[in-house]
Amino acid sequence: MDTPRVPAREAAERELSKPMYHENDPGFLERAIDRFWEWVDDLFDAASGATPGGAVGLVVVVVLVVLIAVALWLRLGTPRRVPAPAGTLFDEGPRSAADHRTAAEAHAAGHRWNQAVQERMRAVVRSLEERALLDPRPGRTADEAAAEAGQSLPGHAARLHAAARDFDDVTYGGRTADEQAYQRLSDLDSDVERTKPLLSDSAPGVAE
Repeated sequence: MDTPRVPAREAAERELSKPMYHENDPGFLERAIDRFWEWVDDLFDAASGATPGGAVGLVVVVVLVVLIAVALWLRLGTPRRVPAPAGTLFDEGPRSAADHRTAAEAHAAGHRWNQAVQERMRAVVRSLEERALLDPRPGRTADEAAAEAGQSLPGHAARLHAAARDFDDVTYGGRTADEQAYQRLSDLDSDVERTKPLLSDSAPGVAE
């Protein structure tokens, strides 16, 4: 009781600093986790106070955000990790329309609809090139092919543009094709093959 205050405090600190008093102290990781959950709890309390309806209102807002995110994911599909730039229609050496059709049918038989749509669109464009309705041109995009082909096949212009969009969606947009998309392209391929083009000196709307 006669020990002065400062020496007594120093003696107490030395005593309490001994390892025997800290054997059951939480480790660094445990302390960090506790601090993190304390921060989350404080954040939740602050958000609850700022949200109409308190904690219940905050839960409703979180649920709505999750539902919106799920709806966007279902509508837009899984995003690609590395966005692919717009590219050309043909990504390899020249093949005939028949070759592309054969490849498309093989992919369709295996339910690989993305590849089937791509090959069928290439078959459509290659067929137009083989019929001299399109000039063979390296680097042509699906949109360019649809726009040029629509001039000589105006009756199919809208379907050609829709087919080009389907091709771009599955090739560069990260979308997933289905059997219906492939069937639309297959029907377009058959119809275009049977349609006679308009000649430059023909009356508008009349197939020569």
